[in-house]
Amino acid sequence: MQVTTISPAQVSRQHMKVRVATFVAILLFYFITTNPFIDLVKLQSAGTDIVSGSNFLNQMTFLLITSLTIYAAVNHPMRSEICQPRVLIIALLGWFFISSALSNYPIDAIKRTILAILTFFNAGMFLLLPRSEEQFARLMLYGTAITLGVAYFGVVFLPRLSIHQAAEIVEPMNAGYWRGHYAHKNLTAAVMLQIAFFGLYFRSAGWKKSSILIIVLAVFFLMHTGGKSSTAMLPMILVLQWIFERFRWTRWFIAVGGIVAFNTLILGATLSSDFRSLVASVGIDPTFTNRSDIWKIAFDAIAKSPILGYGFQGFWQTPDLMHSPAGLETWAVRAFNGHNAYVDTLLTTGIPGLLLALTLVILVPMRAIARLDRAPPNDPALTRLFQRTWLCVLYSACLEAIFFQNGSPVFFVFLVSIFGLVLQSRMSLVKEPVVTREESHGVFIQSQ
Repeated sequence: MQVTTISPAQVSRQHMKVRVATFVAILLFYFITTNPFIDLVKLQSAGTDIVSGSNFLNQMTFLLITSLTIYAAVNHPMRSEICQPRVLIIALLGWFFISSALSNYPIDAIKRTILAILTFFNAGMFLLLPRSEEQFARLMLYGTAITLGVAYFGVVFLPRLSIHQAAEIVEPMNAGYWRGHYAHKNLTAAVMLQIAFFGLYFRSAGWKKSSILIIVLAVFFLMHTGGKSSTAMLPMILVLQWIFERFRWTRWFIAVGGIVAFNTLILGATLSSDFRSLVASVGIDPTFTNRSDIWKIAFDAIAKSPILGYGFQGFWQTPDLMHSPAGLETWAVRAFNGHNAYVDTLLTTGIPGLLLALTLVILVPMRAIARLDRAPPNDPALTRLFQRTWLCVLYSACLEAIFFQNGSPVFFVFLVSIFGLVLQSRMSLVKEPVVTREESHGVFIQSQ
């Protein structure tokens, strides 16, 4: 067993300031974004100018933050633990690069792959930036409070930019639903769901009053987004995680069996008329709000290129699809993504990409959780937060293309949760007696 002690004497004040600044910058980059309060009416009318400007600012900010992360990583004594299991991640991203290079639009797909690599690096370093769990909880609390403050500020003072309007060209039926500073109500709902999980963690971390306020504000906002999936997911995940934590024999049924069953239900209704009739007979919309049209196109395309796929995130919104004859038959050719992360991964990166992705998002966390039972003790509240986020995204991915979405706060915290479970299975943060919270530090004990 190797013991590595990290104390304030070993970490210079300058490096610590950079790490704190980097942590806050990453958190606000994903949860506030570089382009909050988008005018959807203007955007949908004007087209590309607003989008291209936003992308340029976003990319420059992302590169700057990643530079800070690299600096922090180089000077961090635990840099060997960044992005574990590293071999699997290299294989996954390497396959994304190969698939992209051989696609019809290699330049764009390779750019997205590079951004994905940087996203993985930022997520892998995120939990190693704070010097202690106390500092992690405090910084997360501040970032969460800022996110909620910005969202509510928009609803109160900028309602035209924070609440969906009937004048929007795309999806005018969303009028009246809150979206805060994000571009769509569904993303807002998913973020508020994660913030509710954060609030529960803050309560266990000692922030009793602040946590209650955060939970209430997040759930209240969630209820006004009209996000049915996220709203239903809140109690469902809390119950599933409680069972998952206490009854070990249920873990594979919940994490694997549940995902297989859910995908069988929704995708079976798309591919089989008998299955569709069965789903409709129990009062469930067999189209799953018209997602079935999208999945039909996806499965037709998968059959034509099952191994290489169409390049990382390189199928939807491409000229080949937008101008295809299928556009005369269905609106689904204009979809932004496949509305199912498992289908989208298979579609864009082929069978090898899907298998590698499933290994990362399911098998790696399951192995880490199994090792937690034998690992050095960790804070169960933090483990609980990671498990809730992980399970939530696994199930949400059946209806939304969440995996590998660069810039998505939900995918980012999903990656952080996976890396967090792996870190906890390999080491523990032991708190030492301190005079003040600001002077706290920790000892990492790594099991070989």
